[in-house]
Amino acid sequence: MATRNTLHVEVVTAERELYNGEANLVSAPGAEGQLGILPRHAPLLAFLSPGILRIELDGAEDSMFVSGGFLEVSHNSVTVLADTAEHADEIDQARAEEARRRAQERLSETRNDVERAELQGALERAVSRLKVVEISRRRGRRRIDMPTSQD
Repeated sequence: MATRNTLHVEVVTAERELYNGEANLVSAPGAEGQLGILPRHAPLLAFLSPGILRIELDGAEDSMFVSGGFLEVSHNSVTVLADTAEHADEIDQARAEEARRRAQERLSETRNDVERAELQGALERAVSRLKVVEISRRRGRRRIDMPTSQD
């Protein structure tokens, strides 16, 4: 339950729940720019762009890649409905680097505007995934301990 200094956060995709707990701060890649959500934030509904979603709680941090989706803030609660999402430690860096390289090569060769837009999206997703890994390594913060469910 959210306290005066925290807010409740849920991050879900169609396949799974990535986070369900408290936070002091949520930083998300909004379609109009980076969003910073603190406890008692005003109600908000926003589109998400591919990028880094950060959740901070008492000096610990969870960083994850989101490929897009929606973010809703209501009643001291943040719900992220992501198209796809991965924790930093789940990202295969070599695979993401290969996807970045492949998108860059194909982008330089294409003359079709539709294909160019698709490749730019693929490049943006690959670069964002690599940034999540790099930021997570550089910061070296401990990951937020998720409470275990008790049935």
